[in-house]
Amino acid sequence: MNPDQPRTAEDSAVQVITHEGWSEIVLNRPARRNAIEHTLAEGLIDAIARVQADEQSRVVVLRGAGGAFCSGLDLKAFNETPRPDWVAGFGARWRSMHVALAALDRILIVALERYAINGGAALALAGDLLVSGESAVLQVGEIHIGMAAPNNLAWLLMRHSEAVAARLALRGDKVPAAELLRLGVATEVVSDDKVLERCQALAAELASCDLATVSAIKRCLRRGSIGVTPSEWFESFAAGQPAVRPPASVEAARQPGER
Repeated sequence: MNPDQPRTAEDSAVQVITHEGWSEIVLNRPARRNAIEHTLAEGLIDAIARVQADEQSRVVVLRGAGGAFCSGLDLKAFNETPRPDWVAGFGARWRSMHVALAALDRILIVALERYAINGGAALALAGDLLVSGESAVLQVGEIHIGMAAPNNLAWLLMRHSEAVAARLALRGDKVPAAELLRLGVATEVVSDDKVLERCQALAAELASCDLATVSAIKRCLRRGSIGVTPSEWFESFAAGQPAVRPPASVEAARQPGER
């Protein structure tokens, strides 16, 4: 197989594309703005398992097809009549995808183009590094639709301070790239037409890193940040009783002005 060719069919909801030392996971529902439903959830679970098993891949770029990241849940798919059988178990499967993403011991780079809304925001927040287009926005807007946003909160409080989490989750607005950078949510902001190019260049740069070292650092970062397993962390948020972070990680997550 050509290493730069997708491992999945072109019409799959999620594609895995391999390169020398790094991989891309592509949300591939551009006609639905890469919205989330069961085929995308199952595709992500499979894609994460594939890159985790690939000992040649040190870095993963997570991006959306068609020049946008992810518009959130596909409400049309969820509200079909009769109700699809997969809806009943979707929450647990989607949570298991987040657990797998949190357990991934590769460097995860997110390419934020145009928007990451609600469930899509949770995917973007999973990135170890997030490169945003200058006009892109991220919205954790569940507060306005009566949802508790457990996965978004789990990622926010894994990586950021309570103040940053509150800014995103309690305002529920579309946060522009410049503000994401100021808050430390975005790692870099580049022109809209350079997002993928920058992510791919960064992945290629980091692809020469030793896999064992990358894996060890990721495991230490995760354990030091949340103090429990990824499964325990996400389950605690789903139950409405978040696990307590280690005191050192809480202090480290604070912005300089909060200390």
